[in-house]
Amino acid sequence: QVQLVESGGGLVQAGGSLRLSCAASGRTFGGYDMGWFRQAPGKEREFTAAIRWSGGSTYYADSVKGRFTISRDIAKNTVYLQMNSLKPEDTAVYYCAAKYSIGNDYNGRYDYWGQGTQVTVSS
Repeated sequence: QVQLVESGGGLVQAGGSLRLSCAASGRTFGGYDMGWFRQAPGKEREFTAAIRWSGGSTYYADSVKGRFTISRDIAKNTVYLQMNSLKPEDTAVYYCAAKYSIGNDYNGRYDYWGQGTQVTVSS
């Protein structure tokens, strides 16, 4: 059974940085896309970034492009989201997710989800 466990959230001032981690277990993830999504209070969950486990190609939402970097450590079965130049509007619960890779459909339907980690950016 696939399990995704996020960590690394917290409170940070605007302009600061955080690194989120997602420890993945339960299968080998070759052929999978790993994504980060976020949900702010009163808003719908939105796609943030994704990485293809095999090959490492990445895809970002326009709102985080140039500030966030997604990466993975194959040996540790862990996906990271490095978040720099954080803004108050980045405040949200961040979720790690996984799905089988299909073409360039990085923002498609994800099948497995973590429990989320809170990121709060103060102004």
